[in-house]
Amino acid sequence: MVTGASTANLAIILVDARNGLVEQTCRHAFIASLLKIPHVIFCINKMDLVDYSEDRYEEIKEELEAFSSKLEISDIRFIPISALKGDNVVNKSTQMDWYGGSTLMYTLENIHISGDHNHVDCRFPVQYVIRPQSDEFHDFRGYAGRIAGGVFKKGDEVTLLPSGFTSKIASITTMNGEITEAYAPMSVTIQIEDDMDLSRGDMIVRTNNQPTVAQDLDVMICWMSDRAIALRGKYAIVHTTKEARCIVKEIKYKVNINTLHRIEDDKEVGMNDIARISIRCTQPLFYDRYSRNRITGSIILIDEGTNETVGAGMII
Repeated sequence: MVTGASTANLAIILVDARNGLVEQTCRHAFIASLLKIPHVIFCINKMDLVDYSEDRYEEIKEELEAFSSKLEISDIRFIPISALKGDNVVNKSTQMDWYGGSTLMYTLENIHISGDHNHVDCRFPVQYVIRPQSDEFHDFRGYAGRIAGGVFKKGDEVTLLPSGFTSKIASITTMNGEITEAYAPMSVTIQIEDDMDLSRGDMIVRTNNQPTVAQDLDVMICWMSDRAIALRGKYAIVHTTKEARCIVKEIKYKVNINTLHRIEDDKEVGMNDIARISIRCTQPLFYDRYSRNRITGSIILIDEGTNETVGAGMII
């Protein structure tokens, strides 16, 4: 779920009307909150098995609202459905006249997500350097990648990290030709006026709005491996397009999924556990808090021996 939810704007969490709030519901809601998914829809399913009872729906809704009040989710909705019978999935249910809200499909098609991207902080991680080496584009040097935040315009003054040199944007190009401005999450090629040395993993930012540059990170980690996280263990780390190595300095606490309380006396972090750790990287990373930018605030840890992705992290 962590992998899929990391790029999602909306999450649908199914709740069995017979069972109500169970551990799996808490776990998925907490992960959705942790990954800062802006919109969450709780679909209270199998309403046909509880005789389309409004009282049962309201009871489950109250449970979910009480639990969700502890989470950081900006938009939560509740829809009673019967997936088997099709009630409130595409068409309004004739069995639940007491429900006055929208159907699931209508909600998905009309929810507003264009404001979910960070259009304030300009971040452009360089993914690839384009050098055509042809007579037509003899001196062309473009930096290709996906904009992680903000709006870039031709003529803007930018700072190149990690060097700190400044320049101006000479052109912005897409597969359909040159454009005057680009914004997240567009994939573009940026050319700068001066001949500067940039490579994969470097970042183009606005001069007066720069990310944090540091080697020490505080991270909420979702652990995905059978082998527990190793204190002082060394892992490969991937952040935007940058790859480095890191060491786990400290395991601060685990999170109890059901109560959301901290577990500070048990530092054994195994598969599916969520914990707060601190790490130190071999190279400085250019990052924002995950709560501010989901792209520049996320990392993954890789076991160098097996090349397996063992953890997904959100920078605090």
